[in-house]
Amino acid sequence: MHDCYQILGVSTSASAAEIKRAYRRRAKELHPDIPGPAFSQASRAEKMRDLIRAYETLSEPERRAEFDVLYGIFRRAKGSHGATASFDYRAWLLQRTDKESRAKLIFFDLFHELEEEAVSEYRIRRNDLGGFVLSAFFGREDFMDCAFVLAEELALRNDVYDAFLLLEEVIVLERNRPYFRHFFSEVLSFTRNIIKNRIVGFLSDELALDCLESALELGFGKKDDAAILKLMAVCYERIGDFPTARICLIQALRREPTMTGVKELSRRLKIKFEDLRGEI
Repeated sequence: MHDCYQILGVSTSASAAEIKRAYRRRAKELHPDIPGPAFSQASRAEKMRDLIRAYETLSEPERRAEFDVLYGIFRRAKGSHGATASFDYRAWLLQRTDKESRAKLIFFDLFHELEEEAVSEYRIRRNDLGGFVLSAFFGREDFMDCAFVLAEELALRNDVYDAFLLLEEVIVLERNRPYFRHFFSEVLSFTRNIIKNRIVGFLSDELALDCLESALELGFGKKDDAAILKLMAVCYERIGDFPTARICLIQALRREPTMTGVKELSRRLKIKFEDLRGEI
């Protein structure tokens, strides 16, 4: 376990201002253009990474509070078992039953090649009384990373409903303030594939409609919205709501007049060319 206080050279009672000053001082010592201790380039880079990690941990109140708990446990273990004792963070999380610790266990497992365990834990938590919202326990960026990777693993196991809900949350966050940036195209592509190929026929029609209606709010564009509306028409027809199915397909064809694969559905819903005139 990295001793963030030792890396920064501050006491455990250091104020936020002291931590910031210590970080700046240490960063200057490690800068290649400023005279200082004779470190190799590789050693300097490693020490800089440790310094940044320590500063990010101690400069954020919630992360510092969590570190202080772990740090206290680590020091006690070290004192009891000698200088070589190590702290097993995952084992510590497994012993805890609060929702925040279980959320962090999911995050830890996802990024330590324990995907099956992460998915299993997430499914258990989703069935908890009182609900379980993963985003409630992480900062924005950590949640977005965790949610996308978890959605991929859920989709691999055909749990497309929970995968879609996570992706929906990620897309809304990204639209409001970019984080993934260039990588966001991969998020959108993955989500489109789930919406178009893994919702209808995999979920009940009622649940599929919930997902498709939400998908229309995600701003994919006219062509994608047309495909979503076509799928909604299929679902509404299957549950016997023919008027709504007809409205959905008309809206789809108005957005994408050259859409293929709708001839038979249009015939069953009695849609004529004149029905396609007008604006949405």
